[in-house]
Amino acid sequence: MPVFCRNRWWLFPRQVNCMSTSPAPYLQPDECVVLFDGVCKLCNGVVRFLIRHDPHRRLRLAAVQSKEGQALLQWAGLPLDEFHTIAVIVNNRVFVRSDAFLHIMGLLPAPWPLLKVLRIFPRALRDWAYNRIALNRYRLFGRYDHCLLPSPEHRQRFLGE
Repeated sequence: MPVFCRNRWWLFPRQVNCMSTSPAPYLQPDECVVLFDGVCKLCNGVVRFLIRHDPHRRLRLAAVQSKEGQALLQWAGLPLDEFHTIAVIVNNRVFVRSDAFLHIMGLLPAPWPLLKVLRIFPRALRDWAYNRIALNRYRLFGRYDHCLLPSPEHRQRFLGE
């Protein structure tokens, strides 16, 4: 189980670059999965963006509300019921918030890896900006009543499909 860290000035658990000795469920070695809020319209927009801009299919996807998403959240020690961040799991490492976003951008083809230059800003500042959007995403962008199902041509990108 990964080490569970607490951020001093946030109430939300924080886990970045933590490793586990046990393998993540549902994942093959070197497989990278993005965990996202399946009812969030902004998050679903990000998923559509990732599908469109990941021609090498380096990213797998899982809604946190899915059976696979819940198992991965539990494995990572992240909250199962209130999820306010995107998470990336790769090689038994867990990235959340801005670190997850920057890790994802680094896996996409040019020009998206250029966004990794944002690492020059302290993580606390990046995560503060990330949290402003994450905590207000339903109010700003809306939400679906239920998780959307992937289209047939994209099903293989999702865990459990």
